[in-house]
Amino acid sequence: MTTTFPGIPYLEWIVDRVDEATHDLATSDLGSSRRGDDLVPPVLAGRSDPEDATLAGQLAERYGVSESSVLVTAGATNANFFAACALLDLASGDDEDRDESDASRPQVLVEKPGYQPLVVTSEALGARVDRFVRPPEYDYELEPPRLDGASTDAFAFAIVTNRHNPSGKLTPRAELAEVAAAAADAGGYLLVDEVYAPFVDPAVDGPFGGTTASGLDNTVVTGSLTKFYGLGGLRVGWIIGPEEVVERARSASMYLPAVAEPSTKLARRALHHSDEIEAAAREHLSANHDLLASFVAERDDLDGRIHAGGTFAFLDHADADGDAVADAAWDRGVLVVPGRFFDSPESFRISLGGDPEAMEPGLEAFGDALDDLAE
Repeated sequence: MTTTFPGIPYLEWIVDRVDEATHDLATSDLGSSRRGDDLVPPVLAGRSDPEDATLAGQLAERYGVSESSVLVTAGATNANFFAACALLDLASGDDEDRDESDASRPQVLVEKPGYQPLVVTSEALGARVDRFVRPPEYDYELEPPRLDGASTDAFAFAIVTNRHNPSGKLTPRAELAEVAAAAADAGGYLLVDEVYAPFVDPAVDGPFGGTTASGLDNTVVTGSLTKFYGLGGLRVGWIIGPEEVVERARSASMYLPAVAEPSTKLARRALHHSDEIEAAAREHLSANHDLLASFVAERDDLDGRIHAGGTFAFLDHADADGDAVADAAWDRGVLVVPGRFFDSPESFRISLGGDPEAMEPGLEAFGDALDDLAE
């Protein structure tokens, strides 16, 4: 099976714009405006390290699993890549004489609208990628029958995000269990990207205070310290899943560099001081949620829901498509993401990750950009 790695349009589009923007309303990781040149992130400076703990052990304790069910990775993108490798390997089995036709390639189902890299990664690894819809008219609900209707005999796994990227919809564990059961009935797995799962206030009884699908049958979850902890510079993520999946992911990880030791050490420190860091993150989350919810409520030209606790949303403009909104915003130095990168050209995604003090003038400038569209 030939593997190719075409460009990922969304990542190519946004990579330079974050640094060029005066107001970044596209980056969703909390603390994005507090990045500096220090080797140790400010939130970790001066804090003690745990004496006897491995990062895998800390994560295993968080999720209530054994260390053999944990793989530490270089961020969530890396985690999703290795998870896809493992799940496709399991689907392909040991049959070296298998038919290479499109119909017989392992099938991966990805939610729509969805995060573009989750689509192209599985394609690059040789899978046939099909989509199942999370309908905007039903508030982007996850509906198991849609997975049933889209799966084929070659079904390998389905990918969902929770919170849903781009809408911010949070799916409860009971509903995730129904989707996991549908994936199992179709003969495969459910992969849940949970980088936004801790975006809840107040915290609930789950890893990092958020909802998780970990522990459900035939389910693999991925996460990272990038979004909620605001520690994207560490490039630390993880896979939590059944041992047979994690072991195959571990084998795949041997082909790429491991997480750097300084990042691992700082990640251990972050989890060691999680109570204080998470409390500050939730204050940040709550403030930015209120800013975004108030901004949208005051605009007659915007339509879309700001989900409780969410700091990002997928919105529509009354008279302009997503590219027109993004272009008008860019003219004012404001970065928002056009919806074409999430399968919905009529929409755009706005995210408040930075300090509230930085987000307020950003929203004001964005309001001016929206007013420009009305002229």
